[in-house]
Amino acid sequence: MGTLYLVATPIGNLEDITLRALRILKDVGWVASEDTRHTGRLLQHYGISTPQLSYHEHNKRARLGRILRALDAGEVALVSDAGMPGLSDPGFELVRAALEAGHVVRPVPGASAPVAALVASGLPCDTFLYLGYLPRQPAERRRLLESLALEPRTLVLFEVPHRLRSALADLVRTLGGERPAAACRELTKLHEDIQRGTLASLADHFAEHAPRGEFTLVVGGAASKAWDETRVRKELKRHRRQGETPTRAARSVAEASGWTRRDVYRLAVEDE
Repeated sequence: MGTLYLVATPIGNLEDITLRALRILKDVGWVASEDTRHTGRLLQHYGISTPQLSYHEHNKRARLGRILRALDAGEVALVSDAGMPGLSDPGFELVRAALEAGHVVRPVPGASAPVAALVASGLPCDTFLYLGYLPRQPAERRRLLESLALEPRTLVLFEVPHRLRSALADLVRTLGGERPAAACRELTKLHEDIQRGTLASLADHFAEHAPRGEFTLVVGGAASKAWDETRVRKELKRHRRQGETPTRAARSVAEASGWTRRDVYRLAVEDE
């Protein structure tokens, strides 16, 4: 039986490819590519003449039989436009079909935008939750984010430029503007840029600067609520007796309690 290689390709800088990946792309019988023109430039850059066949979201079912027949005859490399195939790219169905047909599936690791953004964000990397692309529809996106409001792990997700502002607005609304975050743009490319701060500061930044390029967002997980509601309300009353406004009192108590400023402010308003 044949071997299906899942080959990671550069996410921007053409030098970010392993020697093993180059050898495999040269030696296999076929390269199944998300975009043959895009992959063709990579192959040409390294002098590789292996024939390609397209395999993308819109033809993956029609192409499945042909790729399986190619595997019956030898080895095939699957590549996406950037990074590891199968992560927010076509590939899952092919991997399952190849395994069910008895073929060997081997990963050839390399560049990965989620991992690159995570380690450069300055946020905890010991455990994280990868979300891929957020839903396009605002209501569906907000429902997903609301379900993650208490998620303690670091969140990693993709967003396209024309939806970045609305996505940040929903992140602020559902997770709280004080949540630490990083917006990583065009990683490894000429105009690579990483904005670090809070969700609110990132929303303000991109309100003034038009988003351009592909974004990977990294968002800090929810802080554990070390205080119960009774203690939070007690501290709010103490700050209010000292003459602080509800907004100022909520900020102070949120920083000390591990609660979000939004949740503390809601309690402060209820006690007015």
